[in-house]
Amino acid sequence: MTAAAPGSIPDPDSSLTDAELDTAYNVQRGVGDRLFGQLMARYRDESERAVAGLPGHAGLVHDERSGERLDVWGTDGGAPRPVFVFLHGGYWRALSRADSSFMARTLYDNGAATVVPDYTLAPHASLEEIVRQARAAVAWVHRHGRAHGLDPERIVVGGSSAGGHLTGMLMVDGWQRHFGLPEDVVKAAMPFSGLYDLRPMPRLYVNDWLHLDTERAAALSPLLLPATRHCPAVVTVAEHDGTGFLAQSRRFHARRPGAELRVVPGRNHYDVVLDLTDPASAVSTTLLELLHSV
Repeated sequence: MTAAAPGSIPDPDSSLTDAELDTAYNVQRGVGDRLFGQLMARYRDESERAVAGLPGHAGLVHDERSGERLDVWGTDGGAPRPVFVFLHGGYWRALSRADSSFMARTLYDNGAATVVPDYTLAPHASLEEIVRQARAAVAWVHRHGRAHGLDPERIVVGGSSAGGHLTGMLMVDGWQRHFGLPEDVVKAAMPFSGLYDLRPMPRLYVNDWLHLDTERAAALSPLLLPATRHCPAVVTVAEHDGTGFLAQSRRFHARRPGAELRVVPGRNHYDVVLDLTDPASAVSTTLLELLHSV
């Protein structure tokens, strides 16, 4: 698959009015402020519960340039474990690694480890810099993971919402050589409710902190970037997600070699990823299958 020029793949959102575009992508409004607040609190509560007493290493610097840190959870001194690198959401300006380790105990109990990096939030960092930091976190796992109980040859990446976008940017070609990494450093991926085509962003309220123009938005869109390597992936989205996120997930799935699409029934944009707290859920089962197949 070759790189796409900004205009070579049609942007279905270009025909929408500003009000229609806001409806498609303003998922916080879609769930309401009360439920949104409850779910954000649950992210933190479930994360604290998951890592309580869990072996690991917290607060390790993964990127010397920015000083950003990550946490490693679920290693116990035995053989290096396959690792899930999870990139949090928050429309690139909110949340942190402290809200994002809720899957760590499920994975630990099933033979895998979890890495949750921080990245500098917008507008304090450009989106290009945020992408670089996400890639630096994967580079850290590959170079230093073995010393912390991680298998650098079994890295699976994932993330929710903005973290789904960052996951997509880890699935594309070319960035690996800039970090001295093998092209297949990412063995599989599971993005949740991601944004893969950022061309609508300059017309949305999120541009108050992203400050994107059309050209930069296209250059930061994984749907428009080359991905020639077969990378097993499960593109996951909620049944009751925003219509923009549903449509983008379907389009991204269609353009990614080795990808399958999973629409999770009964879930919304924010609670779909919390199914990873339940080892019996379909999304947990799928993630564990990915981790143990690479």
